[in-house]
Amino acid sequence: MPDNSTSIYKNLESKFDTFLTDAIAYTPRLILAVLVFWLGFKLVKKLMRIYDDRFATKKLSEEIRPFFGNMLNFGMKLIVILTAVNLIGVKTSSFAALIAAVGFAIGMALQGSLGNLAAGVMILIFKPFRVGDTVIIHGNEGQVSQIDTFNTIVLTYDNKKVIIPNGMAIGEIITNVSDKPYLRVDMHINLPYSESFDKVKSIIYKALMETEHVISTPEPFIGIDNFESHGIRVAVYPFCKPEHYWIIYYTAKENVKKALGENGIKMAYIEGVAFGEIAE
Repeated sequence: MPDNSTSIYKNLESKFDTFLTDAIAYTPRLILAVLVFWLGFKLVKKLMRIYDDRFATKKLSEEIRPFFGNMLNFGMKLIVILTAVNLIGVKTSSFAALIAAVGFAIGMALQGSLGNLAAGVMILIFKPFRVGDTVIIHGNEGQVSQIDTFNTIVLTYDNKKVIIPNGMAIGEIITNVSDKPYLRVDMHINLPYSESFDKVKSIIYKALMETEHVISTPEPFIGIDNFESHGIRVAVYPFCKPEHYWIIYYTAKENVKKALGENGIKMAYIEGVAFGEIAE
C-alpha cells in the first residue's frame, strides 16, 4: 500500500511538473497573443475610421462604401485572430479541414443570408437603384438610405426605417421613381357640360404653370378623359422632378381648385364624388 501511494504521488508530481513547465513555456506566447489580439483590433478600428473619413468618401460610391467596408472590417479582424492563434503555437493549417467543415455547416445554416449577400453584390453590379433614389420595394415606398452587406435600408415618407433583405429587394418588382428626370402627377376634375372646356383648360393651365416645381417641358397635359352621365371627366397631368412629386400631388390640386373657384367654374357631381372635389 505505501508503495502504491508513493507511485501515485510521484506520478502526480511528474504531471504537475510537466504542466508547470508547459505553462511557463506557453505563458509568454499567450501574453503575446492576447496583446496582438487587443492591439490588432484597435488597429483595425483605427484603419476603418481612416477608411470611412478619407478614402471611402472620396473614392467609393455611397452604394459600395458600407458593403466594402463590412467586408474589409471582417477580413482584417480574421487576419488578427489567425495571427494571434498562430503565436500561441497552434498551426492554423492543421485546422483547415475543421474550418472547411464548420464553414460548410455555417453555409447550410445561413443559406438565406448568403443569398442576401449574393443579391447585394448583384445590386451593386447592375444598380437597379442607388443610395438616394426613391423606390417602391415590396410595397415600401421611400428613399434608399443604405445598401448593406445583407440588407437594403429604406426610409419611408413617414420617417420609418424599413430593412429589406437584399434577396427580397432584388427578387421582387422594383419601382425606381428617381430613374427618370421627371414624373407625371395624375389627377381628374369633374365638370358639368355647361362649362366651356377651352376656358376651363386655360384656367387650369395657368394655375399649373404658377405652381412651384411644375416644369414647363414637357408641358402639362389637360384633356377630356371621359363623358359621364352628369358631366365630363377632365384629365390633368402636370410634370415635375421626382423629388417634388408629393409636393405637386397636393399643391397642384389646391391651386387648380382655387383658380376654378375664383373664375366661377363649378364642378359636377359624378359617381359619388362630392361637389367641388377633385377626383383621383
